[in-house]
Amino acid sequence: MIVNLYSKIDCSLCEKAKAVLQELQQECEFEINEIDIYQDDALLEKYQLMIPVVEVDGEELAYGRIHKEFIRKRLLERMTS
Repeated sequence: MIVNLYSKIDCSLCEKAKAVLQELQQECEFEINEIDIYQDDALLEKYQLMIPVVEVDGEELAYGRIHKEFIRKRLLERMTS
């Protein structure tokens, strides 16, 4: 499973979200694909006020403050379905 993390450089919320995902990698098997929204105008327009955004299979699971338990639950749901 691939988890997309939409973020930007020098974003403290983005760094915290990445740390949460890295912690969850110890429990669930997935790859983090970090995407800098400033490298794509369409992504910048879509996510500039929302980042960080965690997305799996085209579904935005969470944005802004990323809560570990919420993401854990959503990832486990996807792994068991």
